[in-house]
Amino acid sequence: MVLPKFNKYIFWKSVIDFVFSLLLIFVLLPFIFVLFILATIDTKSHGLFSQIRIGRYGKPFKIFKVRTINPSTNVCSRYGRFLRKSKLDELPQLFNIFLGQMSFVGPRPDIPGYYDKLVGKDREVLQLKPGVTSRASIKYINEEEMLKNVNNPNYYNDEVIFPEKIKMNLEYLRSFSFREDLLILRKTYNVYFKSKK
Repeated sequence: MVLPKFNKYIFWKSVIDFVFSLLLIFVLLPFIFVLFILATIDTKSHGLFSQIRIGRYGKPFKIFKVRTINPSTNVCSRYGRFLRKSKLDELPQLFNIFLGQMSFVGPRPDIPGYYDKLVGKDREVLQLKPGVTSRASIKYINEEEMLKNVNNPNYYNDEVIFPEKIKMNLEYLRSFSFREDLLILRKTYNVYFKSKK
């Protein structure tokens, strides 16, 4: 099922994503380059990390991040933990948005084995481009810490967290609008930036 208002807004959402990602890349490119150099030194490896994720319509794509883990030791340094906690490691995803693979707002893309395996009505969520932020990602902002505190992290993720994310992302699809995106972006700002002041 494709919602009528989804069709009306999807074009303008793509235009907004393209324009603002281009502007932000132009402004933040020197800063991203510095993060990349520091990550290269810190991890003793290539500072840019890429990984296959599942995108719109179930198509795989390469997501970009600043590397936070040394591939030789599989250890995340203090600098890497800072990048993750501050979400600065996500800045290279501006290029994913510019390339049309992602959006500023949408379901966080997951590794193969999750979104590509959805069946029935749950697959409607694949009409959406994956995003940098969403109501689900805000709710599970401390997902890594949460999973560390349960006996069976894989089971808890697969049976509790992931189904809840799908439910929330389907709700986003049904309320798909410019207003909804602004509300999510404002909430993201409040959670990641305003609360840290």
